[in-house]
Amino acid sequence: QVQLVESGGGLVQPGGSLRLSCAASGSHFSINAWTWYRQGPGKQRELVAATTSGGSENYADSVKGRFTISRDNAKNTVYLQMDSLKPEDTAVYYCYARYSYNGRAGYSTTWGQGTQVTVSS
Repeated sequence: QVQLVESGGGLVQPGGSLRLSCAASGSHFSINAWTWYRQGPGKQRELVAATTSGGSENYADSVKGRFTISRDNAKNTVYLQMDSLKPEDTAVYYCYARYSYNGRAGYSTTWGQGTQVTVSS
């Protein structure tokens, strides 16, 4: 099974930046789509940004113009560059991947373990 490992979270002041990474490991697979979600204190999990192998991108309205999702297919890694961070961006951030095994039909999905982002002065 494909596993995801996230990194890059931490404490940052309002207006600051962080870059999250999520790396997939396993054998003979291809990532079709990556998605970043987040879950703030007392809130439901929400989509932050997504990208597909075709290059399309989608962002939550609350992060448009501040966050950028990108992927490195050779490294099976997705990134989330977060700029102009606000206290309301405080949440646990999760990566999610849809993938397929080479030569096989169908897709599977998997989640990362989550990484805490805290925006506070």
